[in-house]
Amino acid sequence: MTLRVAIVGGGPAGSCAAETLVKAGIETYLFERKLDNAKPCGGAIPLCMVSEFDIPDHIIDRKVRKMKMISPSNVEVDIQIENDGEYIGMCRRELLDAFLRDRAKDLGTKLINGRVLDIKIVEKGNKPYTINYSDMSDGGLEGTLKSLEVDLIVGADGFNSVVAKTIDAGDYNYAIAFQERIRISDEKMKYYEDLAEMYVGNDVSTDFYAWVFPKYDHVAVGTGTMKPHQRDIKKLQAGIRTRAHNRIEGGEIIKVEAHPIPEHPRPRRVVGRVALVGDAAGYVTKSSGEGIYFAAKSGRMCAEAIVEFSQNNTRIPSESDLKVYLKRWDKKYGATYKVLDILQRVFYNSDASREAFVEMCADKDVQKMTFDSYLYKTVVPANPFVQLKITAKTIGSLLRGYALAP
Repeated sequence: MTLRVAIVGGGPAGSCAAETLVKAGIETYLFERKLDNAKPCGGAIPLCMVSEFDIPDHIIDRKVRKMKMISPSNVEVDIQIENDGEYIGMCRRELLDAFLRDRAKDLGTKLINGRVLDIKIVEKGNKPYTINYSDMSDGGLEGTLKSLEVDLIVGADGFNSVVAKTIDAGDYNYAIAFQERIRISDEKMKYYEDLAEMYVGNDVSTDFYAWVFPKYDHVAVGTGTMKPHQRDIKKLQAGIRTRAHNRIEGGEIIKVEAHPIPEHPRPRRVVGRVALVGDAAGYVTKSSGEGIYFAAKSGRMCAEAIVEFSQNNTRIPSESDLKVYLKRWDKKYGATYKVLDILQRVFYNSDASREAFVEMCADKDVQKMTFDSYLYKTVVPANPFVQLKITAKTIGSLLRGYALAP
């Protein structure tokens, strides 16, 4: 037999799953509705993603080695990556996604430019699942109705996941990201040569942060906020434009983007022979709002479990087999999600705590631990004495922040 797997969604999660599956000789189908899609996203990727997923230099617009944290009162703290060769990669999603998708296609993945309409699930036995879709490869708006039978389905179709709805995966809290791409003068772009900015404050985000991230020939200026405050998103975007005015003055808005992003995993991520990965599963971190690496990694880990339990294409993996992927995922990254959730609750709940957060970021040990954790995607244990110092500094910063609060 030859195992047949359909992946719905051609972003980093879907494409990296497809690459792993097709390399193992599994018949792999990858559905993507918009092949030129540019997801609204800051576009930052950690160094470990560059090496793990073989991201070439031409996909990386900027190699950021400096981060400027800016508090509600406009106190600025400069953070520098000290080690040679380390950086945060800044990418445009339309280039990154297309590269990963095309690589999977070149390896043998059957790429389908189509919109999945519905999925028919057979609950008993190993009978095939049926995907009904609109084939849009001819460029038409409506497309041609077609169907495909497969043994397993990987849902990598983002926030509004058709796959998640099919398996009744449950809802999750979400945030709204809003971003403007602004082309500024060459002179102003020099300032952002290898530097990115993060702003905090009630004026730019009620419960998150705002950013100015450099790209190839423009900057991405955006903000995010949780669902309860989504009506304020344009006001918050006006806030970051005001705070960053001197650095982006005279710029031309070349693109406006907005998109919901999940804030925690869905209640059910594997049902039957269907598994969710990436945003569809809810793998975006609190505090940092990062999802690209976790999308790609979850796609690969899910696919690796399918390959392992298919036993060289001799059997169809079961629900319990797919749930091994979830156990491995939660064991590897569960602590990271919990730590970042706590950080968001502690430091993003008032301007006083945000002032304390920026003050704390001036500490070199905090900077090193933060960058090591981000660049290599692990919760890095500090020396006990360093940890004690960081804890004392955190408490002191919070107390001073609240003491100075109006």
